[in-house]
Amino acid sequence: MTRSTRSRFTGALAVLAAAALALTGCSPAAGNGSASAGGSGQKVTVTVRLWDNQVQKAYDASFKEFTANNPDITVKTVLVPWANYWDKLRADVSAGNADDISLMNASNFKAYADSGNLLEIGSAFDAEKKDWVDSSVQQYTYQGKLWGVPQLTDGGIAVYYNKKLVQQAGVDVSALTWNPDRSKDTLIAATQKLTKDANGRTAGQPGFDASRVTRWGYNASQDLQAIYYNYIGSNGGKFEDGNRFVFASDPSTQAFAYIVDLINKYRVAPSAANTNDNGDFTRDQFLQGKIALFQSGLYNLKNVSDGATFDWGIAPLPAGPKGAVSVVNSVVAVGNAKTANPDATTKVLQWLGSAEGARFIGAEGAALPAVKPAQDAFNTYWKGKGVDPTPFAKAAEGEVIQAPSNAKFQAAQAAFGPIFNEIFLGRRDVASGLDAAEAAANKAAGQG
Repeated sequence: MTRSTRSRFTGALAVLAAAALALTGCSPAAGNGSASAGGSGQKVTVTVRLWDNQVQKAYDASFKEFTANNPDITVKTVLVPWANYWDKLRADVSAGNADDISLMNASNFKAYADSGNLLEIGSAFDAEKKDWVDSSVQQYTYQGKLWGVPQLTDGGIAVYYNKKLVQQAGVDVSALTWNPDRSKDTLIAATQKLTKDANGRTAGQPGFDASRVTRWGYNASQDLQAIYYNYIGSNGGKFEDGNRFVFASDPSTQAFAYIVDLINKYRVAPSAANTNDNGDFTRDQFLQGKIALFQSGLYNLKNVSDGATFDWGIAPLPAGPKGAVSVVNSVVAVGNAKTANPDATTKVLQWLGSAEGARFIGAEGAALPAVKPAQDAFNTYWKGKGVDPTPFAKAAEGEVIQAPSNAKFQAAQAAFGPIFNEIFLGRRDVASGLDAAEAAANKAAGQG
């Protein structure tokens, strides 16, 4: 699902004390003066916050049918762009303006659960739970309780590629490898062939002008889900170990150094000045034909299909020293524990967790539903488009690295984010920078 590219996790986040997460007022639904729906006959509005306009269209279609079956409940979607989503959610929760339901990712939900802001997904959902993707349920089960209704599952990560550019450069994208040992690496040479300057020289040729690049080979960037988590995993490293951050280990440092070199040494990817604070930059450049290889997830499949004016394909994730190791992640819908309309909110969540309600997401091709019976609609949609999304499924079925799950991830990311920015800009040594970032992250997470 799009987060808009950016990882669904990346971006600098402001530090917020746990106490600030406590709701101090009612949700927007309370403003209509309605009582909770549940047979009273009074009409209420349930608001659902999300970050993706493609998925919003699918939800709007789903909720139209829901309201036809539940005329006393109107459901309104609220679109908040990814770049502002998490900052605004925290601010709105603190101010008492949180929506009744919000889409939530793994790196953020534990903080809200700890602060008592989420509805438990308990026995009221027993009829729906049997159809939910197991990994999604496990990912959002915390302290013995489930805190979200599975909505979207990304599968694994793969590489979208521009067929014309790849063919012209004579690059085989079917089995690319990356390795700190250049003798075992094929990705650098491939992306050098695909990168060109204004004079038509490639990045591997003498006289290449890195200040006048007209096309990059690859989208190396500070993108947690699409880029650096996968490199860490495929070099045998970790980002987290229990409650501690461990991304400054030797394997993880090698992975980060490789990515930073792609940007600043080999010049086969855009400057971090363009990508650190703009998660959509590389996606948009790919759609404009200015990036040849775009590593990303299923969450960008609809964006690529709708936006690309050239022939494109999907290739496997480059394999590292430990093979191709992909991050996996799901998104859930969480209920506001302080909603003014708990019964109506529960009904909407039950609908979202049902095969009937989830089929709209798959039917639009916007994302792969985490409700298993609804996945056929997704596969049928893309088969009709002549698109084979199996590289994403194969990545998820192989070796994987789990998405961030630390309950203090928000505070930690606010601490390590500025240091990461400097590392990716090439202004700070990778090894010493990661040491400092790891220490800052663990201190912010209460593990210092």
